[in-house]
Amino acid sequence: MLKLKSLILTLGLILALSPISRADDQSNDPEIGIVEHLNEFLPKEVWVTNEAGKKVNLIDEIDKPTIINMVYFRCPGVCSPLMDGIADVIDKSDMDLGKDFQVLTISFDPSEGIDLAKNKKANYLAQMNKKISAEKGWKFYVSDSTSIARITNAIGFKYKKAGNDFLHAASIVFVNKDKMICRYLNGTYFLPIELKMSVIEANKGNSMPTVNRVLQFCYSYDPVGQAYVLNVTKISATLILALAVIVFLFLIFKPRRKKD
Repeated sequence: MLKLKSLILTLGLILALSPISRADDQSNDPEIGIVEHLNEFLPKEVWVTNEAGKKVNLIDEIDKPTIINMVYFRCPGVCSPLMDGIADVIDKSDMDLGKDFQVLTISFDPSEGIDLAKNKKANYLAQMNKKISAEKGWKFYVSDSTSIARITNAIGFKYKKAGNDFLHAASIVFVNKDKMICRYLNGTYFLPIELKMSVIEANKGNSMPTVNRVLQFCYSYDPVGQAYVLNVTKISATLILALAVIVFLFLIFKPRRKKD
């Protein structure tokens, strides 16, 4: 009987505290950041301008596992480290860029022209070892505001204009040859094994939630610094809660001393 009452009290404590988690789960999409849209398909019409200055439909450019990353080429913040990370993992990967997978970099600033995109690409090619494969397999595009809205909404890329610049997160999105979103990798540094696993899974048509999604509980996006920062308040509250539950259970279930 004592154990039953203790169990009821414990469940009551957990239920009383659970609205914190439920409120967090049911919160609205962030104004700035990444919202994963796994197993969803890209829109049928997203018109982009390629390096030859030709307007093409984005889905016609995808015939193999593809990385899509949204940047703007004038970005003074996270875009350059992101593309540095892409260039670095391409060089370190044992996969064949252009054959096993491809990378499509799209500007989400409609004021940017294709000449700026081509100059940006040339800068990265100059730093890379795999220049020939990157020339063909890493493609740069610009687009108009309507198509930009379609692709950013489709992949869950949330950003906000701030003066002449934008506040945004850093992420790459994997889609398969059927144009289905399979995986996200957030941040600016990527391991070759992460890239290879993501490409293999996309090639199989499988989707996989990113580990970074789990870490979102511990990290919050700082739009000012354009980086993910440790959420000390949330972590401290969770640790205190866990400690309180452990102490509560210990006091209930600890063996009682026998009277002499």
